[in-house]
Amino acid sequence: MATWLRRRLTRAYERMLRQQLGTAPAHVAIIQDGNRRYARQRGADAPDGHREGAETTEQVLEWCEELGIEELTLYAFSTENFDRPDDELDPLFDLIESKLYEFADADRVHDNDVRIGAIGDVERLPQRVREAVEYAESRTAAHDGLRLNIALAYGGRAELLGAAREVAEDVAAGDLAPEDVDADAVERRLAEHTTRDVDLIIRTGGDERTSNFLPWHANGNEAAAYFCAPYWPEFSKADFLRGLRTYESREESWRQSRTERAVALLRAVAGTELNDATAVAGRLRGQLPSAGAREVSAELERQRDSEPVESAD
Repeated sequence: MATWLRRRLTRAYERMLRQQLGTAPAHVAIIQDGNRRYARQRGADAPDGHREGAETTEQVLEWCEELGIEELTLYAFSTENFDRPDDELDPLFDLIESKLYEFADADRVHDNDVRIGAIGDVERLPQRVREAVEYAESRTAAHDGLRLNIALAYGGRAELLGAAREVAEDVAAGDLAPEDVDADAVERRLAEHTTRDVDLIIRTGGDERTSNFLPWHANGNEAAAYFCAPYWPEFSKADFLRGLRTYESREESWRQSRTERAVALLRAVAGTELNDATAVAGRLRGQLPSAGAREVSAELERQRDSEPVESAD
């Protein structure tokens, strides 16, 4: 197939996917997997794959800005990655360092009010990378647009353990009462840059697992997950839009399930007393999307119409 025709078909497919989408998820998290395998497949070295993957990262940032996504978290370097050989780690650290400086100084980042923050055990990183993190965070600290979180030296269990230790220390010091230890107390001690629950996790490279990534903000929120085969350097806008479509399909199914449960509850209550059903319907309507609220109202009307009419003596 000619290149020009392939491009036209790709753009048409992207437009079709875009038209199928409604509201975008607020927070998307991506596991950027497959850089090394992509390089090996082409007879290149791992650093070459990481460099091409960095170009994909820039494109994804543009797509998020275009689609109105409010927060993007990228799994760039896990705690397990420290086990890789130095001849792979050093070029990777060089790339992370240079991209942080590049992003921090990019006009597009400032024009779109992108705020950059790192999550993870940043102190384990080389000094030059820590300085680049500090520079990127300070340069964009005043921005209030898209939040770009970069997970570096990150491990979800380690993050939760760190928060648990802080809670225990505060209780022991008398700064936190045991009865005040709740979800909010833990969340306040998690990574400062992750501001909201994750709606969608995307993983490239073919593996169908979330790899200890954001267990509190993603798994705790039962985030939708989209696993796709392309290696990260091959990840396309169409792949991204398919991931968003997965999220939207999950949300539609979830909303429908909530509506069905609400109507079933209303029917059960109506079996005893219509006044109780009216009160329950009022509460349910406030908790459901507009379509679900309308269905609850319709069910209540059906029950009212089916009420026997008492004849006057």
